Amino acid sequence: MDKTASDVLDAHPDDARFMREALAQARMAAELGEVPIGAAVVYEGDCIARAHNRRELDGNPSAHAEFVAMLKASAVLGRWRLTGCTVYVTVEPCLMCAGLMVNARIDRCVFGASDPKGGALGTLFDVSRDPRLNHAFGVTRDVEREECSDLLTTFFADLRGRRAK
Repeated sequence: MDKTASDVLDAHPDDARFMREALAQARMAAELGEVPIGAAVVYEGDCIARAHNRRELDGNPSAHAEFVAMLKASAVLGRWRLTGCTVYVTVEPCLMCAGLMVNARIDRCVFGASDPKGGALGTLFDVSRDPRLNHAFGVTRDVEREECSDLLTTFFADLRGRRAK
């Protein structure tokens, strides 16, 4: 993607299918007591890596779904550059994860729900097309937005309910 890219990209026909891969991971995270965020990395039409949040399980602040999925994809491809890859994530990436996307040279990120408190692909910041950085990538937002949002809303409502007891 050209460094001057400035438009949010339209959804591709397979985006909903791959977002469902990420949603399955998000549901797994919720079952484990993690914030329900899931991710999938697609290369040449194949899902090569999947992950969910693991911060609590691993005691690791960097164990965000998309971060873990990109590390797995790098291992599968045998290279640090994720050129040719699209990262699907149920929630808009934070600054750390968006920064990794820049550094890994991904082609595109597709996300479901915007993050009003930490979104770094258009909500609070837009790391994907900051002209000061050495790489830009396309973004497609709101794919399966309602289901992605509902997972988070339900998880946090249940958590508040358990804490109130």
